[in-house]
Amino acid sequence: MNHDKERPNVLFVLTDDQGYWALGSSGNRDIQTPNLDRLAREGARFENFFCASPVCSPARASLLTGRIPSQHGVHDWIRGGNCGSGSIEYLRGMRGYTEDLADAGYQCALSGKWHLGAAQVPQKGFTRWYVHQRGGGPYYNAPMIRDGKPVEEPGYITDVITDKALEFLEEMVGQDAPFYLGVHYTAPHSPWSRANHPAELFALYEDCTFADCPVREPHPWAIFSDAPDAPTRENARHPAETLKGYYAAVTGVDRNVGRLLQRMEQLGVLDNTLVIFTSDNGFNCGHHGIWGKGNGTFPLNMYDTSVKVPLIWWHPGRIPAGKVVQNMVSAYDFMPTLLEYLHLNAPQRPQLPGQSFAGLLQGESYPVDKGAPVVVFDEYGAARMIRTYVDKLIVRYPYGPDEYYDLEQDPGEEENRIDDRRCALRIQQLRRRMERWFARYADPAMDGRMERVSGNGQLDRAGLKAEGRPNYAPLGHEARWKV
Repeated sequence: MNHDKERPNVLFVLTDDQGYWALGSSGNRDIQTPNLDRLAREGARFENFFCASPVCSPARASLLTGRIPSQHGVHDWIRGGNCGSGSIEYLRGMRGYTEDLADAGYQCALSGKWHLGAAQVPQKGFTRWYVHQRGGGPYYNAPMIRDGKPVEEPGYITDVITDKALEFLEEMVGQDAPFYLGVHYTAPHSPWSRANHPAELFALYEDCTFADCPVREPHPWAIFSDAPDAPTRENARHPAETLKGYYAAVTGVDRNVGRLLQRMEQLGVLDNTLVIFTSDNGFNCGHHGIWGKGNGTFPLNMYDTSVKVPLIWWHPGRIPAGKVVQNMVSAYDFMPTLLEYLHLNAPQRPQLPGQSFAGLLQGESYPVDKGAPVVVFDEYGAARMIRTYVDKLIVRYPYGPDEYYDLEQDPGEEENRIDDRRCALRIQQLRRRMERWFARYADPAMDGRMERVSGNGQLDRAGLKAEGRPNYAPLGHEARWKV
């Protein structure tokens, strides 16, 4: 059993499509997340953690590798190459932090969503592997890979993912080596119908007013699903039934996080385990008149509700309890932070943009200065964002439309001031800084500005690696909800 305090065990919980606002500890008055709220209360909660791209597969690839999408070439959710004879290992040759952990002696196990191609093959240092065949789908009879073979799991998949994670945990506990256990839920991704979630979870929200989800007129760029359980343009102002399903899915995750914590405590390993909770990308449940994330509109969007995600780090004795971090940090900072926190002598990666924020977790305080040069960047195909503490610029190459928001005066991003002459100099400064940053880090062979990303899924590798094959699905929403 691992008792090395310098190299603790790691439980990494990753959800799918969970907005930063969808936690009780983040101020949501209705959602029931007692176990996650406990972690936030006893650990560090980040107010300004940004994904690298507001859609699942690119965001997950960036968390794992520290690369931006224009470095790893995953620019949209992976629609082609997930499983079967046409499988594509999208991150082949790109080192993930789990490989660093495995090389340092960690046992690495993954239960849940992978969605980075070739799902039937364990990758990136994982030796225990139970993953989704694609990226999402029904909560009952979910398509999974068990022991290298495709199966359909009859149980509620949020529970089943936890069941398998607990099996892995039981196998790893008692070994001398520390463990890394990744638990990647498909929740709260659609579908949200009553048929997809236990009745007791829906019952928690039967009388809920959903006060923290605005009722808005549909965004002019909004794309609505034709799935029977999703809001349509016609009924988007009355989405209570869909919200019940979304909230139920989040509470289903929370219930299972409680199971994981309880079992680790029973096994005597919780006191030496770092627990991290986050989501791949944000989500809009009516925010800005959108139901979805970055591809909930076309042109693709970069609203904070799409690019900000929850982040909690919990490790009593090393991370101060009740810490709320206001500093802006990004998913591309995650890998260097975790490796530094675990004191691993991992290979240096000067070509990557991330900076460790481990000091913030252990009591250091970095000033949140409105004039500070701290920025975060996002990309989704040809759409790119630079965000400071006080403003945000979105550029859509080559023709726009572009956006500029003064976040001090307009934190809700309601007034696009891109054509305001009073903002012209500031917009020029931000654009110059953003273009220099991407010129430094983007790989020309996989540069998102050159990719025909529609938000409807990636079919093959980016750029030259596709060797002339179609690599992105054309614009259209009919397949977007079938991931």
